[in-house]
Amino acid sequence: MESPVLHALVDEFRRTKRLAEGAFDQLADEDFFFRLSPRQNNVYAIVKHLSGNMVSRWTDFLTTDGEKPDRDRESEFVEAVVPREAILRTWETGWASVFAALEPLTDADVSRTVTIRGEPHTVVQAAVRQVAHYAYHVGQILLIAKHVRGERWNYLTIPPGGTELFNRAIAGRGAKGATPGATPGGSA
Repeated sequence: MESPVLHALVDEFRRTKRLAEGAFDQLADEDFFFRLSPRQNNVYAIVKHLSGNMVSRWTDFLTTDGEKPDRDRESEFVEAVVPREAILRTWETGWASVFAALEPLTDADVSRTVTIRGEPHTVVQAAVRQVAHYAYHVGQILLIAKHVRGERWNYLTIPPGGTELFNRAIAGRGAKGATPGATPGGSA
């Protein structure tokens, strides 16, 4: 992978994945099935949806439509109680599809055209579309996890009231040596 754009996209996919995993680490097994309201998905349903989307979009990414005919999107939202290990396997299966498709790409691939539901996108457009979609759903996961954990939530980014300390740490060590585990961008 030569393109700085592709590098940036892969880095953002990895950061998005890590944020969700930081929430997973704080959840009890039963918390994966908690819903804030009857009209909201639980964490497990969101994981199934993301994984289904990832496998569909990124399998044969350059040569087939991103919405595969065998994808059953509606089943991704059917709630069930399954072991934590099954949830994490589903999660990893989806992400393996993402990185298997993106990591071999080269500069020559950036402007290639791929399709999603019959709509043409450049490779970069398709990747940006997906990173935004995944970040949206990871935000939902974080909201649920923060709600469930309440005061026991361990912030994954700069905690409220921690900006000045974070900025001093960056100034003292340079941007690469910021507070371990903290990433700029809000209070997740």
